[in-house]
Amino acid sequence: MHSNRSHPRLFLAVCFCCAFLSPHVCPAQKNARSASAVDVRMITDEAEAVLFILDKRAAGRPIEEEDWQKVFSSEGYVRLKQRETGMKRPFEESDFKTFVLSPQLLERRKALAETLEKWKKTDMAAGGRRALKYLPAGARIRAKIYPVIKPRDNSFVFDLKNDPAVFLYLNPEKPRDKFENDVVHEMHHIGFGTACPTARTSQQMERLPENVQTVLKWTGAFGEGFAMLAAAGGPDIHPHSVSDPEERARWDKDLANFNDDLKRVERFFSDVLEGKLSEQETNETAFSFYGIQGPWYTVGWKMAVTIEKTHGRTALIECMCDQRKLFETYNRAARKQNGQKRDEPLALWSESLVKAVKRQKPGR
Repeated sequence: MHSNRSHPRLFLAVCFCCAFLSPHVCPAQKNARSASAVDVRMITDEAEAVLFILDKRAAGRPIEEEDWQKVFSSEGYVRLKQRETGMKRPFEESDFKTFVLSPQLLERRKALAETLEKWKKTDMAAGGRRALKYLPAGARIRAKIYPVIKPRDNSFVFDLKNDPAVFLYLNPEKPRDKFENDVVHEMHHIGFGTACPTARTSQQMERLPENVQTVLKWTGAFGEGFAMLAAAGGPDIHPHSVSDPEERARWDKDLANFNDDLKRVERFFSDVLEGKLSEQETNETAFSFYGIQGPWYTVGWKMAVTIEKTHGRTALIECMCDQRKLFETYNRAARKQNGQKRDEPLALWSESLVKAVKRQKPGR
């Protein structure tokens, strides 16, 4: 398995695979969850240290060495550097100074400061409780949220195994409710990892042929769609209800290709089961399904919504916990919905795939 530092989405796929394969961590979902299940803190020291320098620049005051050291010793910067260097990316203090001293960043000073203040008002515990509604009983969410001012405009999770972190690019164009939605999405990923009994799962995985293990590992990437559902708060809420119109329109356009995309993913799974792909080809194809929000998101979300609306949230969480039930349960739900609709029927997974993911090694 690759490190989550270099391939965070692959790590999440494996995390989901672990959780899915345990049949005993998914009792009926309770309406209330202990507050001790959520331990989430927002750490803003990096952004505040950068803004302090920008304020001095705006006032025409000199930048002292201690001002820079506040940036470089901040927890947010230290962990950001660990992540970037762990991925073999250059991350030099001199380059960061150039970024902070750029005229473009100075122009955004007020907008960045206003955005940070808005984001700081977010109730992290409430977001964690929202994510827990779509997690197995016993799941825990422990994380640090870092809004950061940095050259690259990406957001990501980091070090999920030891000290889970969510880095979010401080973006003035992102409203607070969208920020909250993104945080809940990542919290769902983090919480799912805690419901993964590794030793027990390893024994169950060993009973499966290697190609089936690979399929189940990558089926875990549908967790992106499950996290979209959790972040939205329910199957009747648009997953981009708080997004800008362009982002929402792109999702709607991509979701309209659900049937075709489901079959694209199925062909990939079939190729894996038939041994047609090398490890590199498998990974390249699987990663291509992420896209901006590709089939791992849209197909995963649609399957989850279909199951929840037909069989209830408890059944959905049971499928999340035992991944081998996912395709079969979705097919049952889709057939029921297809019988009630007059528009284009939902695509189904092939029976050969449904049977294949339950196949064990000979003699087991």
